[in-house]
Amino acid sequence: MPLLPASLIEPVWVEFAALIGADQQPEFSPTHPWGCHRRRISDRVVFDHLIAALVHGSGYERIATPGCSDRTIRRRLRDWAQAGHTKVLLRLVLAAFDRMIGLDLDDLSVDGSITKSPCGGEVSGRSPVDRGKQGTKRSVACDGGGIPLHLLAARANDHDSPLLEPTLAGICDMIGPLPDRPCMHLDRGYDSHKTRDLLQILGYEGHIAVKGVPAPIQAGKRWPVERLHSWMNGFGKLRRFTDKLKVIAEFYLYLAATFTVIRRLINRARSLYRWPTRPTTRRLR
Repeated sequence: MPLLPASLIEPVWVEFAALIGADQQPEFSPTHPWGCHRRRISDRVVFDHLIAALVHGSGYERIATPGCSDRTIRRRLRDWAQAGHTKVLLRLVLAAFDRMIGLDLDDLSVDGSITKSPCGGEVSGRSPVDRGKQGTKRSVACDGGGIPLHLLAARANDHDSPLLEPTLAGICDMIGPLPDRPCMHLDRGYDSHKTRDLLQILGYEGHIAVKGVPAPIQAGKRWPVERLHSWMNGFGKLRRFTDKLKVIAEFYLYLAATFTVIRRLINRARSLYRWPTRPTTRRLR
């Protein structure tokens, strides 16, 4: 049983390989003066192991194989995370989605979600919803259809309101300029004069739930970001994060967001376009 459908993994790998310059390392030569050095593990092999870590959330020792050790996985992961390849990857798939389907930028929403991080680290803090255990928060901005536009990793005890500005600041870097006066839908955690002043400065029209009023009455169009959090919690690494560096946390966040956008792109394009490798929805008989 594959971790993810090939229709998701293959297009992501093609773009990722172009970013990291895969398969362009020098060939192994038995006449090398050191003679006993090992061949470099293929980038595709390491990438497949990282997909396993993302989907299952398992430790690197558990997903390691005789052909790819946990040290190799950690070393290659650190290099790719520090280079910021998955952020560029998300920018590419967002551009493809906007060109083929179109982003709904008139109604945006931002929200945070807290998950477990029992090993601590740079983006780990006391969780206010898990009896003070260590947790990580992700702050996500999405369009009107739940497509992730920008993501940010923080400690679980960081309030949503201060994270709003850096979350919004990265949207234009990912997709370019926004339309005039887009509507920003926020929950009651952002209900403050500071948030309203920030939205006014940035050119957003704020639609913020008011504290003390029952939520169903003022739900608005905030449900896409809640659905997006549900999609992203389907990845085991995001539900229980064990790495300690912020760059690695955001590496996995952007990678999960990339697969989310690719999945939505295929589902939306299925009825609009035809291509030779288009996945079918018919059941095998």
